[in-house]
Amino acid sequence: MEKIKEKKEQKRDNKLKILAAGDIHGSSSISRKLAERAEKENVDLVILIGDITGAVPTKNIIKPFIDKHKKVIFVPGNWETQEDAETLSKMYGIKNVEKNYVVYNGVGIFGVGAADWNLYPDDEKTLAHLRKENEKLKNLEKKIMISHIHAAGTKSELSGIPGSDGIREAINKIQPNLFLSGHIHELEGVEEKIGKTKVVNVGKRGKVFEI
Repeated sequence: MEKIKEKKEQKRDNKLKILAAGDIHGSSSISRKLAERAEKENVDLVILIGDITGAVPTKNIIKPFIDKHKKVIFVPGNWETQEDAETLSKMYGIKNVEKNYVVYNGVGIFGVGAADWNLYPDDEKTLAHLRKENEKLKNLEKKIMISHIHAAGTKSELSGIPGSDGIREAINKIQPNLFLSGHIHELEGVEEKIGKTKVVNVGKRGKVFEI
């Protein structure tokens, strides 16, 4: 019995536990609450899916996570400029996954952002970028794809705001384990499946996943 228990513990230890959230829009109170949750739930990684900044002052918006000793990665949203994304990356030492994929605990994470209000980049270029990043992770069994904007044909379109055809095609072809997006505040938390891919609009309250 002890050996069985030990094996189960080892299996859990091999999983990556993440807290994913988006659309903070510069709210330091939301940032603090998410950091406290990340600590309480003992997550390995925090993923911020765009619109980190906003009309509200954003000074030290990432600091609560750093103070809790949590790793953070992100993609920019339409409220970020490319300069904002660079500043966030350099100031806090966090990685912009739009620039380069990352691997944690054997899980590959890659994606696209929407900086400078570029919500609907060229579909062919978006698909090509995501397929190229996925190809670099071809030896990994577990993958997470992230984007600020949602995919076309998903429940987030119930908002009346169309999703990205390029991202939908990438989901269809790549079939990552998870696809995480934001942008549509009113449909925060909505989940569905596209093939083997779990699709989630994470929202500002965030979602915890183990993969």
